[in-house]
Amino acid sequence: MSDSQSLSNNELSLAAKIEAMLFVSAEPVPVNQLAQALDVTPSVVERGLKELGDSLLTRGLRLQRNAGRAQLTTAAELAALVEKFLGLEAVTHLSRAALETLAIIAYQQPVTRPQVDSVRGVNSDGMMKSLLSKGLIQEAGRADGPGRPILYSTTPEFLQHFGLNSIMELPPLAVPTEPEQEQSELLKG
Repeated sequence: MSDSQSLSNNELSLAAKIEAMLFVSAEPVPVNQLAQALDVTPSVVERGLKELGDSLLTRGLRLQRNAGRAQLTTAAELAALVEKFLGLEAVTHLSRAALETLAIIAYQQPVTRPQVDSVRGVNSDGMMKSLLSKGLIQEAGRADGPGRPILYSTTPEFLQHFGLNSIMELPPLAVPTEPEQEQSELLKG
């Protein structure tokens, strides 16, 4: 019997058990589902997820967390290598307009298309359709206002694309400096 066969399931760490479940899951897994499968509390799973996440930092995988769910992903810094290995085209590059639209949605979500249009100063229909088709944004319900416009938010794919674990990891919005504010006011006046 090999050493690996002599180890029983109970001797493996909680982090190893969580890693195995996340590895075989095609979708992000709710913490409660992991807790149920392991017959432990969600807070115990959270400790296991922290341990797993820390241990993966020196490896080619990362633990991605979003909306109470967890999944294994490849390390963002290895994207080019993985794409080359798989024979994929380079990551789809987003146009400046698409990035602008995506940034507005990411920082103001949930947000309606008219709100995005207002910030951009142009119609965003095409950009919104493109971002929806790429899976970077999603419909997140409807606003209570007149016509009940669709609300949009970012997706877990957005986080993965930009190597983020959470929307909270977005860099803070830059506050305009005084000269920029003065110039902006001059242009308005």
